[in-house]
Amino acid sequence: MSSICERFGIEHPIFAFTPSEHVAAAVSRAGGLGMLGCVRFNDAEELDRVLDWMDENTEGKPYGVDIVMPAKIPTEGGEVDLEAMIPAEHKEFVDRTLRDLGVPALPEGDRNSGVLGWLHSVARSHVDVALGHPVKLVANALGSPPDDVIARVHEAGVPVAALAGKAEHARRHVERGVDVIVAQGHEAGGHTGEIATMVLVPEVVDAVGSEVPVLAAGGIGSGRQLAAALALGADGAWMGSYWLTTAENQLSGGGQSAVQRALLAATSSDTVRSRIYTGKPARLLRTRWTDAWQASGAPEPLPMPLQNLLVSEAHQRMSAAEDPSAVAMPVGQIVGRMNEIRPVAELMDELVEQARSTIGNLGKRFD
Repeated sequence: MSSICERFGIEHPIFAFTPSEHVAAAVSRAGGLGMLGCVRFNDAEELDRVLDWMDENTEGKPYGVDIVMPAKIPTEGGEVDLEAMIPAEHKEFVDRTLRDLGVPALPEGDRNSGVLGWLHSVARSHVDVALGHPVKLVANALGSPPDDVIARVHEAGVPVAALAGKAEHARRHVERGVDVIVAQGHEAGGHTGEIATMVLVPEVVDAVGSEVPVLAAGGIGSGRQLAAALALGADGAWMGSYWLTTAENQLSGGGQSAVQRALLAATSSDTVRSRIYTGKPARLLRTRWTDAWQASGAPEPLPMPLQNLLVSEAHQRMSAAEDPSAVAMPVGQIVGRMNEIRPVAELMDELVEQARSTIGNLGKRFD
């Protein structure tokens, strides 16, 4: 068993980020560490209920949570009317684009404030709730959380992980007290930098690997790629996109959502890196929605969290419309391998066995 597996009480060095509690619990039961993304939760009570469910459905296996919190504390709400800061031309563009895409309005009463989970104050409430449960890791998708948050998590005996797109970012994270670095390469889904995984991971390992564990992220969707991450010096893999087409991520009735249908049909060329999702660069599935933002005359995306506010209802409308050609979904270039619906346990078994086989065969190539 590797040192990182011993540290977190898991069987396999696979950390799975997912917005689905069903996927997170399944990964933990299968021997990895399910990391539940908290950004979709608008209030603390909702997250608390879901973590209660996680406690009951992980068979005592460890799990963690992923928050979205900038290191610098922004001004939010209260004295500042964020909605009023959104230019009228941006609102008009979104409305016009949704009409052109044929996306209907939401049924009366179905709209929710999906943007709240991106606000700093709400992310802090996510930490408060999480520490009331037996979480084994708190990860931050936007790098180092504020110093007081790191201290609070440490006081609870829980390590902190942070994503890094450069070796210098990783060094700063460690200096601030971060315990695990996720080296996320350019090909990853969601917020991602400019350096590819093959280049980034060894640089981060060389920079901080003697002090903290390093997880590789970006372009990992098979046992061979997991083995490659370990060969690059990583202690394990952080995987997110690969779980989006699992059986546990299907609709409650077992059917495929529009997003899943779009992902299943996509190739590794069908992604785009853009600021239109949150205001920060993120890799998304290329669709008619992303094409509209790249067309001549489209406005520049707004900074976070204004872009979130701008497109929140649009995302909800596209999701409800069930049109695979017009969805908004972060996903990495590994989407080209995600072409069938499979259960988490089956994927985990395949990842582990293929990684073991690959590692065993590597030595023979030098005989």
